[in-house]
Amino acid sequence: MGVHPVSDPAEPVNPFDEERDPTQPDPPDGDQLPPRPMQRRMPRREEELPSEIPPGERNEIGRSSSLLRELPILVFVALALALLIKTFLVQAFFIPSDSMQNTLLEGDRVLVNKFSSHFGNPKRGEVIVFRDPGTWLGEDHPQRSGNAVLRSFKDVFVFVGLLPSDSEKDLIKRVVGVPGDHVACCTNGKVTVNGIALDEPYLYRDPVTGRQNAPSERPFSVTVPPNRLWVMGDHREVSADSRLHMNEPGNGTIAEDRVVGRAFVLVWPLSRWSTLPVPATFKRKELDGAALTTSALGVGALLPVALIRRRRSSRRPEDLPDFVY
Repeated sequence: MGVHPVSDPAEPVNPFDEERDPTQPDPPDGDQLPPRPMQRRMPRREEELPSEIPPGERNEIGRSSSLLRELPILVFVALALALLIKTFLVQAFFIPSDSMQNTLLEGDRVLVNKFSSHFGNPKRGEVIVFRDPGTWLGEDHPQRSGNAVLRSFKDVFVFVGLLPSDSEKDLIKRVVGVPGDHVACCTNGKVTVNGIALDEPYLYRDPVTGRQNAPSERPFSVTVPPNRLWVMGDHREVSADSRLHMNEPGNGTIAEDRVVGRAFVLVWPLSRWSTLPVPATFKRKELDGAALTTSALGVGALLPVALIRRRRSSRRPEDLPDFVY
């Protein structure tokens, strides 16, 4: 009978033991807890799964948040551009009186080109806005609204140039004479510039009687000084223009540096929208030729006076006559 070798009793197999890497050292002896069994995560029920936002709605949400962030910047840029345009380029003005009828009526709004006043001089026939020389408008102080909200809105519109400021005193008239011109009335019932009669179809005409204003009911004869302008309203019977201020410094003329700009288009009301061109009577070349002749005559008249003053100033003190004070 052969002898069968006795084998070691089989070690119990733990079903939860994971296959151990033979290169790793054996765990220390002692009580060792078996590894926790792997737990399967049960899928959520369909109603618990987060719903995915459609791409279209996701784009709308992103666009809305971006607009909210950019809105203050857009408002600031718009106000800055409005201020820049109002200061240097174009500004809207409100017509408060009927001195320019029927070219402009009370309540009309015009756009004024301020750029031209910085780089050029006003021309004959242009409708210009200018600041009060000091005495033309008096001391009227308009009443401000008691409603704080309305005042705030008005201040914003004034800031961007859509409404006139209560503190600004501006007038609107037509340029009739420029520096060196001799303006007079009346020759054969017409205003003359450098001796040439003006044809003025733009003067106010009564809608009932059809009678047109006379060019001027007050006679005048003025030579426009350098850097100044002679201005008149189209409604001559009611316009308080250069004719009414001939007893003031400048003989009724205004300084060119008081000009805000040229009114070039009537924008409100829309039913009356139109441009404000220079009338044909002011485009005649003979006006400029006559102006040169007038200036030459003025220089010829002043030259003897200047020579006499020069001769007197060249005398020795003992040759000068004695004056009794």
